[in-house]
Amino acid sequence: MSTIQPTRGEIRTGPMLPHETVQKGHHWRTRDDEFDAGKLGMWLFLATELLLFSGLFCGYAVMRLLYPEAFANGSHYLDWRWGGLNTLVLLVSSYTMAAAIRHTQVGDRARAQMALIVTWLCALAFLLVKLFLEYIPKWSEGKRPGVLFDYPYAQHEMEPMWWSLYYASTGIHASHVIIGMGLIGWLIYRNAKGWYGPKNYLAMENIGLYWHIVDLIWIFLFPLLYLIH
Repeated sequence: MSTIQPTRGEIRTGPMLPHETVQKGHHWRTRDDEFDAGKLGMWLFLATELLLFSGLFCGYAVMRLLYPEAFANGSHYLDWRWGGLNTLVLLVSSYTMAAAIRHTQVGDRARAQMALIVTWLCALAFLLVKLFLEYIPKWSEGKRPGVLFDYPYAQHEMEPMWWSLYYASTGIHASHVIIGMGLIGWLIYRNAKGWYGPKNYLAMENIGLYWHIVDLIWIFLFPLLYLIH
């Protein structure tokens, strides 16, 4: 048992928390090497994510160039206010994710936990808006993936192609939001157990990088899909 010096945001005595006793992996020379390798690995993974969405963006560029009327007609069914709300929600979540990392680095575990919870709730809000205010109303009108190519209300023969691209891009993005919620939930659980602090925050920083990429992709999708007209 040892007495621990209080950090900002908490005053306590008791056994040391896991982040205060963390050691480097046996296959690393130093903790700095382990940290640098972890960050490099995350950036390489994010590069593959960008390649995935780059394919969608290239397809969008080609198809919009060939069929601008179909894209204008399809975009007309999207409500920019819901897309704008989701953009605001994700921007707030980016700030709170960055705040969680900063609070962890300075040893304020309580504020880091609160910031993580707000980030998770923002992700949930994004999905609820997407599902109940966008997807479900469109499905009720027949604009759903299973009947896209038999869509009877299309004003342009290539409009089903627009909806295919819309669902592919927003659906893949939504799946990344769901994965992010799982990762952030894992951070919330482990942070409550004391795993993260000034000596151990690599996992939180890497998941923060992933979340910022998710936000950045949406910032591109919003104007490309919602603001055409």
